[in-house]
Amino acid sequence: MLHLQALFFCTTLLLSSTLWAEEAKPVYLGFDGEFSVEQSTSAQAIERGILIAIDEINRAGGVLGGRPLQLISKDNRAVTARGVKNLKEFAQMPDMVAMFVGRFSPVVLEYVNLAHELEMIVLDPWAAADAITHNGNKPNYIFRLSLRDGLAMPLMLRHALSKGTERVGLLLPNTSWGRSNLASAKQYFLEALAPHSVGIEWYQWGDQTMIDKYQALRASGAQAIVFVANDSEAVILCREMAALPPKQRIPIISHWGVTGGNFANLVGEDLAKIDFSVVQTFSFYKADPEITQRVLAVSTRLFGLSRIEEIESPVGVGQAYDLTHLVARAIDLAGTTDRRAVRSALESITQYRGLVKFFERPFTADNHDALGAEDIFMATYRLDGAIVPLSPEN
Repeated sequence: MLHLQALFFCTTLLLSSTLWAEEAKPVYLGFDGEFSVEQSTSAQAIERGILIAIDEINRAGGVLGGRPLQLISKDNRAVTARGVKNLKEFAQMPDMVAMFVGRFSPVVLEYVNLAHELEMIVLDPWAAADAITHNGNKPNYIFRLSLRDGLAMPLMLRHALSKGTERVGLLLPNTSWGRSNLASAKQYFLEALAPHSVGIEWYQWGDQTMIDKYQALRASGAQAIVFVANDSEAVILCREMAALPPKQRIPIISHWGVTGGNFANLVGEDLAKIDFSVVQTFSFYKADPEITQRVLAVSTRLFGLSRIEEIESPVGVGQAYDLTHLVARAIDLAGTTDRRAVRSALESITQYRGLVKFFERPFTADNHDALGAEDIFMATYRLDGAIVPLSPEN
């Protein structure tokens, strides 16, 4: 009799353990990022934001009644073909709900059609080209909590105007990201009287000098330059500008790709010689203090980063953090890891108090951009590398 009771107990324990193991299977999120791009910090920042949120979610019980979230990261090296391969691999993984992407719009734009063919949710915490979310697909599988060029360019041009600038030059990359910004600029110039454009100079990724293009715009009458660039090109331009006589240095109003790398440290003391501002959508200096302290506590435990000033590429951290919490809510709302159900649930989330802001309803069927014109602002670099918001009059 005792033997039968023991057998029954062991069988029950085995069944319970099996059921618990089944319930505790991870729910996966993927991240396709530019980890091995030299001097880049954007992929690392996005990954940290995701991992901080996952730590909070899992400590609170996970999703779907106790299943932990787990991140799988892959390096695309900023090469589209590698990213496409990563996307296909993620889409084939059981319980892989969504894939985060990195900062390079030309890479992310190449995923749009494939993501919809595979019915793969794409979460964008950085890349800004309008067509990433404004892609014409219904249903739309791409969700962005980030800046978009259609909002960035008008703010940069209005900031130029606030500095007394009547004539601006555009310095743009010869990529889909540059062309996206040009389209936004043209729309602005159609609707606004000032500032007006004196012309456009195009550069290629990998160019080793910017000064001839800068001087060409200045010679055409530019009083400031709106610059669309990543950190590597911005370092080159700022070093070259710093070597000019002071009277030849005009303000640079930059898109935010520069914040995705080691820009301030590489420019160093030359940054103090230049009037340089950059568009942003998130700053720990503007965030909810309670949530900021909670995030910093997890950041300290996971990464040894306990101060705002230590966190590189803060927009990547903040926006990826909020997107992770939003997709976790969508998984619970859907009650499944089925991507079609989770995609629909993302359009129904309401009342989320995030690190970036309070979201009444981040996404709808007609709008997959969680941030609007009211959420963007201009900032500048301190000499210690911290990115600090400018007051409206600056």
